[in-house]
Amino acid sequence: MEFRILGPLAVSRADGGVAVLGGRKPRTLLAALVLARGRVVPDERLVSLLWDGERPSTVDAQLCTYVSRLRKGLGRPARFVRSGGGYLLEPGSGPVDADEFERLASIGHDELRAGRAARAAALFRTALDLWRGPVLADVAEPLRAGESARFEELRLAVVEGRIEAEVATGDHLRAVSGATGLVHEHPLRERARALLMAALCASGRPADAIAVYHRGRRLLDERLGIAPGPALRAAYQRALSG
Repeated sequence: MEFRILGPLAVSRADGGVAVLGGRKPRTLLAALVLARGRVVPDERLVSLLWDGERPSTVDAQLCTYVSRLRKGLGRPARFVRSGGGYLLEPGSGPVDADEFERLASIGHDELRAGRAARAAALFRTALDLWRGPVLADVAEPLRAGESARFEELRLAVVEGRIEAEVATGDHLRAVSGATGLVHEHPLRERARALLMAALCASGRPADAIAVYHRGRRLLDERLGIAPGPALRAAYQRALSG
């Protein structure tokens, strides 16, 4: 069994099927337990996530019903436990795709720092292939909002690492394409812009890199009232030097 949160919540069962999880509330309950990594999630926390803090009079019965349905939908080896005024999903119930993503990302960053760019690029691509869309796209907003920002930052760091590795290995066309898309999505993200400039320079396009810098400088000034930081200025100096 595998729990997948890098996109809409999904559970791949041990028999090869996909678990039926029900509606938004049981999905949110399961996601909260998966994210707790074997720790007890108190009833009050679950109430705040499932009912936005408005405790229904039948909350205990409803939580029990949702857990019962999830037990049935997931089957073995998922183990839900009532403990200390809350619920937990026992460790060992199944791996989580986000844990594998973070593991691959960590190794990839280590490989990149060690100068093994080709290996790093492969690890980053494998990590990114685990993503199926916005994190926990189909659970209640309080839980999704609380987790999505952290995971999105991790994803962006991996995308940037992959682009840096592609520049280092001479895969300039792919690096330019990836960095262009990243800057389009996050125009104020300075590292993404610096990587696009590096990819353009490596492709023999320093004039385009300089233009990218000036567009970024104007955006930073107009939207944030700040000047480019050290990394972006350094990329600009490298572009000027050819």
